[in-house]
Amino acid sequence: MSGDASTVHTDGIPPDALSKVQEYLEPFHLSVEKLREVSARLRKDLVRGLGKHSHHKAPVKMLPTFVRATPDGTEKGDFLALDLGGTNFRVLHVRVVEEEQKVLKMDSQICAIPKEMMLGPGVQLFDHIAACLNDFLVSQNLKGQTLPLGFTFSFPCEQKEIDKSILIRWTKGFNCSGVEGEDVVKLLKEAIHRRGDYDIGSVAMVNDTVGTMMSCGYRDQSCEIGMIIGTGTNACYMEEIKNVRRVEGEDGRMCINTEWGGFGDDGCLKDIRTEFDVVVDETSINPGIHNFEKMISGMYLGEIVRLLLVRLTENKLLFEGRTSEALLTPDAFETKFMSEIEERDGGLENTQNILTELGLKWDSVDSRIVRLVCNAVSSRSARLCGAALATLANRIRVNRRLDHLKTTVGVDGTVYKKHPNFSEELRATVRLLAPDCDITFLVSEDGSGKGAAMVTAVAQRLAHQTQN
Repeated sequence: MSGDASTVHTDGIPPDALSKVQEYLEPFHLSVEKLREVSARLRKDLVRGLGKHSHHKAPVKMLPTFVRATPDGTEKGDFLALDLGGTNFRVLHVRVVEEEQKVLKMDSQICAIPKEMMLGPGVQLFDHIAACLNDFLVSQNLKGQTLPLGFTFSFPCEQKEIDKSILIRWTKGFNCSGVEGEDVVKLLKEAIHRRGDYDIGSVAMVNDTVGTMMSCGYRDQSCEIGMIIGTGTNACYMEEIKNVRRVEGEDGRMCINTEWGGFGDDGCLKDIRTEFDVVVDETSINPGIHNFEKMISGMYLGEIVRLLLVRLTENKLLFEGRTSEALLTPDAFETKFMSEIEERDGGLENTQNILTELGLKWDSVDSRIVRLVCNAVSSRSARLCGAALATLANRIRVNRRLDHLKTTVGVDGTVYKKHPNFSEELRATVRLLAPDCDITFLVSEDGSGKGAAMVTAVAQRLAHQTQN
């Protein structure tokens, strides 16, 4: 499938060296049959995750999001969005205009969270968020209005309702006391009430993949899958409520946050993991967790390449057997280098500059082998990601008893957007594994801002419809 790409990459490498290098790269080349097997395993895991009694043991968590519809184009109004997922958080004012079917981001402000606050009492953190929200309302002349708010909170939560979400555990360097096991919406509202000088309307909790799907859904109403492939990877899709065993109800649909990064955590991907994947997992901060993510997302791809380059150098297939201090330093080979190295036109020159920066003595064959290694690792990532996406598209088609499904995927993430061949290879894999699905890809614009506002807007529209 990637024949054309690899012929470009093998030019100029002596046959003898090439066959030895290929031995190391062989485990990264997954056949279509193997990808079909991977897809079938994920299909089983989706069902386990949706089950009432099997979900707590399932590696793919399949979390209900309580988002019950995608946009229908009639949404309108002013919304606030709050995006908290790291050391900074953003507050945004978003206006949804029905006539133009546009989501306009009016203004936004970034607020820093001081290091000590990330480890202090939760009350202090939420008071800080409430204070920043107040400053923003003042600066936008919105004080006095009670606007609905979309809250993107990118930490593992169990969502109970659209406006109730329990933090399971802190990640990303946060460890505020008194928040784990609590409802974060309640904590935010309490902090705003403590101030007493403004109020907010209804709150909708938004996972970042759902925000991605919803920010695209206003532009294209057939968008029913959201996918992120950047530092990490995840996807969500619209599932029939009757299949979501943990939620009451038979009619309609609900967006499910698959948390597919955990696929393989029960060992079902052992046969395709390479020795290099095992090292990446064992040296990570969460060994044994998120196996699928570690094979395909931006946080890990560069490290897989680095480990391969070290092994090839030790076996005298690169750089005359001489490594450098940088090459031996974990994470020194950045994933963005792969995008630069694999560029069609300037790739070879970029490779040589990067190798020089890493303190390596290279010749032209070395630089070609490095390109080949990067291509093998990124190509496997794209194909695995494509196999997982095909599983979701096929599931939607079968759920709806359709011969042919036409749907749109909202996508975000640096790997998808920045890598020169990734999106093409991903799409080719999806076409192979989901031949009865016609899929359009739409790059999301600001899912955690505009998408969060759209989730809130749709929740409001549904609430009004029920009342009338």
